[in-house]
Amino acid sequence: MKGFILKLQRARDEDMIVTILSPTSVKKYYRFYGARHSILQMGYLIDFEEEQDKANFLPRVRSLSHIGFPWLYDREKLMLWHQFIAIFERHFRDIESVESFYFYTLLEAAKRWEKQSPKRLIVEVAINILKYEGRLQPPSHCVICNNQIDKSIAPIQGFLPAHPECAKSPAISKKDLMNLFESGSTILLDDATIEQLYLLALKGF
Repeated sequence: MKGFILKLQRARDEDMIVTILSPTSVKKYYRFYGARHSILQMGYLIDFEEEQDKANFLPRVRSLSHIGFPWLYDREKLMLWHQFIAIFERHFRDIESVESFYFYTLLEAAKRWEKQSPKRLIVEVAINILKYEGRLQPPSHCVICNNQIDKSIAPIQGFLPAHPECAKSPAISKKDLMNLFESGSTILLDDATIEQLYLLALKGF
């Protein structure tokens, strides 16, 4: 079984509780002496086996192997990956069963992380997940004052549309945001806009 490590928690002594996103679930596992294993790192893709143990309240994770990516040795890209993974961990908190869409979306992002801008990928993934979940709201009316949005928009958490004066945030072209929502691509957006949307994405899907 393959999965991404979303979170690590120290249990007693050197044991660890490991939260893993697989194609079908987000589950917590117990790993004896997990703190000693370098494979157990936030964001790592691992191959593992699940072992049920009636004596413990959590299944155990065993036979671990790490599936690496070349960018893991790039400090900046790894830091951005950790930020990205943290969004997923919060998004799936208290959820166990998931569709395979999320695992394979994360896997595709990991494959593209080396050659594409991680910040752009984070924005694109956020948009595509919101679209998949049916929560991507067209930027036609401000969610704060409920009045129509004409040219400029300042999206808030969840990429919900708002007037710049209502959100008290820098303006983005409505046309540019519509293109992003429709295409799922950031290719037409400048770096300043990407930085704004990236910081927004870090707040959660």
